[in-house]
Amino acid sequence: MATISSFSSLPDSNPNSNPNFFSPMLQPYLEQQQQRIQPDPPPPDDGTAEESVPDNDSRDSTTTTNNNSTVPNLIQTLAQSSSSTSRSTRTTAVSPPAPTAVGGGDSPQYPLNKVMIWDDHQSRCIGELSFRSEVRGVRLRRDRIIVVLEQKIFVYNFADLKLLHQIETIANPKGLCAVSQVAGSFVLVCPGLQKGQVRVEHYASKRTKFIMAHDSRIASFTLSQDGNLLATASSKGTLVRIYNTHDGSLLQEVRRGADRAEIYSLAFSPTAQWLAVSSDKGTVHVFGLKVNSGNVGKERSNSPDPNPSATSSSSLSFIKGVLPKYFSSEWSVAQFRLPEGSQYIVAFGHQKNTVVILGLDGSFYRCKFDPATGGEMTQLEYHNFLKPEDAF
Repeated sequence: MATISSFSSLPDSNPNSNPNFFSPMLQPYLEQQQQRIQPDPPPPDDGTAEESVPDNDSRDSTTTTNNNSTVPNLIQTLAQSSSSTSRSTRTTAVSPPAPTAVGGGDSPQYPLNKVMIWDDHQSRCIGELSFRSEVRGVRLRRDRIIVVLEQKIFVYNFADLKLLHQIETIANPKGLCAVSQVAGSFVLVCPGLQKGQVRVEHYASKRTKFIMAHDSRIASFTLSQDGNLLATASSKGTLVRIYNTHDGSLLQEVRRGADRAEIYSLAFSPTAQWLAVSSDKGTVHVFGLKVNSGNVGKERSNSPDPNPSATSSSSLSFIKGVLPKYFSSEWSVAQFRLPEGSQYIVAFGHQKNTVVILGLDGSFYRCKFDPATGGEMTQLEYHNFLKPEDAF
């Protein structure tokens, strides 16, 4: 069970001795969350949920107040989702209730084994969760905090920091984990216990689904906002596969390229009509998706392709089955070429058919693609947050 504590004004007090002790500064926040958040259904009863005490891989989660913290760096905030290396502060910046921060890099601002809960109104940390091993990643919803360790994932209720579920995974140094963001439907995806396997938790229906997505190690994956679609890439980095998270069926396969690459990030558009991919090859690809995400959770649609121009196929696709699979591959609709040497993550912008790209070197790009003609994207905006004088 999560234990909430604070630096008490009484030097001899021991808040950890009472599991019902609440930090005076955290109490109003927790009460507000309890009033606002409608809880999801309980986690799947598959024998992995332990609501009382986590095993020896984690300490009782502890929340403490901190009066000396500083605002986490914006660049590292956005970049944390794609890697767990080369950063001084890892954070997950989301809409209220609160962002979190984890130490990392050569000069960590926070301990590597703690998740710091940040109050943006007070501009300081108001609490923390502590573990016995290094935290590899954090994911947030309005009602949940998900903490990723090397071989375990912990799911906490945001309102009272109660441990709801813990999941064992294969070695996960990148902290891979994805969660849906639609209210009332909580879907979590993480690595399974085998190479190339992903585990899908549907908390609303209390179902667990295992998908053998690739033969080689999983390098990256992402969920659509509603949690119906899952895109995965392996350590080879040549193919990206889109799965139905409900039945595990393969819906579509697209090709980034022929040579190996390290996939940095994957992102669905808000309507799941497009998928963006970034890699160490310095090119961002946008693929068109043929599946309707809204129909996936009900039944697979037999309607005609709603977006026939969405994906480019090889001109030799008519000899599919005769020559190697490469010649019938589905290729990206649009591309944007970046300077090599930096790591980039990608997302879709608020404006239609726009892509946002952020690099660990501080670079920010906003581009637009033409869904009808495809080809090279048009650069609309460029900034470098580490070099303000470099702007487009």
